[in-house]
Amino acid sequence: MKDIIVVGGGGFAKEVIWLADDCNRKVRGVLDDNVATHGLELQGTKVLGKIDSWKKYASDCEFIIAIGNPRVRKLVTDKMKLLGKPKYTSLIHPSVHLSNTVKISEGAIICAGAILTTDIELGEHCILNLNVTVGHECDIKDFVTIAPMAAISGNVTLNTLVEVGTGAVIRQGLTLETGSMLGMGGVLTKNIPERFIFAGNPAKKLKEIVE
Repeated sequence: MKDIIVVGGGGFAKEVIWLADDCNRKVRGVLDDNVATHGLELQGTKVLGKIDSWKKYASDCEFIIAIGNPRVRKLVTDKMKLLGKPKYTSLIHPSVHLSNTVKISEGAIICAGAILTTDIELGEHCILNLNVTVGHECDIKDFVTIAPMAAISGNVTLNTLVEVGTGAVIRQGLTLETGSMLGMGGVLTKNIPERFIFAGNPAKKLKEIVE
């Protein structure tokens, strides 16, 4: 099995290095564009250089994007793609409980305690953090981030770049459109339009995300 290069040098990268160790995967090093970190260690792992140096390690390493923000995560993968086709791996903690009808795409990070039931599809470069639960027939698109303790009921669709905050709850059958966000502790009882933030109990429209 190939070594892993962790892309991103923030706090979540420390957790991903720990996750890799629990998955019995060796982390060769970290890539980050903050030159002040180069040569230093992150969670005992050396920061090797900038992200665009990934091709130096492509022959014998796989990559994982350890950046919680879905928009930044997508920007990084787009940047890496300009230089070639990196081989991405997924990291799924041994404690994760999932059925054989869960389909997981490349680059997924699924942290300890998560439960995924049946007929679930998980897109590329998704993050399911600690103790997340996902119900039957959910469709989770690319670059989705689900924070710790969130509970996703059955038949929910999370479109590309969606964020679900810590401890949030989503009622069965709802859709969160592209780039939308449900805030921490939110209880969602209706669909969220594209690029809007909802928060509260019950969750209500807070503001539009302007990019």
